[in-house]
Amino acid sequence: MDRLYWSPDSANLVVRMALHELALPYDAVPVDRAAGAHRRQDYLDLNPQGLLPVLVVAEQDAPLFETAAILLYLADREGGLSPAEPRAQGRFLKWLFFLSNTLHADLRILFYAERYTVDPAAAPALRAGVRRRIDAHLVLLDQAIAATGGPWLLGETLTVLDLYLAACVRWAQLYPPGEALAVGAIRPLAALAGMLEALAERPAIVAACAAEGIEGALFLEPAMPAPFG
Repeated sequence: MDRLYWSPDSANLVVRMALHELALPYDAVPVDRAAGAHRRQDYLDLNPQGLLPVLVVAEQDAPLFETAAILLYLADREGGLSPAEPRAQGRFLKWLFFLSNTLHADLRILFYAERYTVDPAAAPALRAGVRRRIDAHLVLLDQAIAATGGPWLLGETLTVLDLYLAACVRWAQLYPPGEALAVGAIRPLAALAGMLEALAERPAIVAACAAEGIEGALFLEPAMPAPFG
């Protein structure tokens, strides 16, 4: 089986949701980041950046990292969670790269602003500027869902895009603690909120989140995951 290396509510959540939606068996290997397990050599041999997620592909015994790359690999390999029509492939790739290179990348700056400046005093201003960007990204995505008629980003077909977007919106409401989006901030974005509600009702998504210690509201006004271990 494939092996998914994970820590609660990290980017591995997106990959786990995809594995559950595709009904793929896998081994889950915990990585205790609080204990520094992601900095140990055995993990760095899998991902030299020391980041999650990592999926070790069974038939290749080769580690994959980068969330979007793993999602695209699984969608291609399994023929699911990807556009039903070939002519939608361009829109699929456009939004996958937007989620990875723009929304997710900006969220990382928001969460770890101190790592992106040599002047610690500049971190609050950097975080404020990035937060404005993220607000604009979410409005754009809400408009995109509405334009397709929903319920998903590409219309009637659930894809890995929806899983990735839902996780990003979840994290934006939780992190950094005390400075995340205000409770209820997503609900005025009706198309996006509707997508999140529809996704949270899917049994595979509920099961994937439960495996990460995530229960209750999953994507709208979510709660923190259960402590690791």
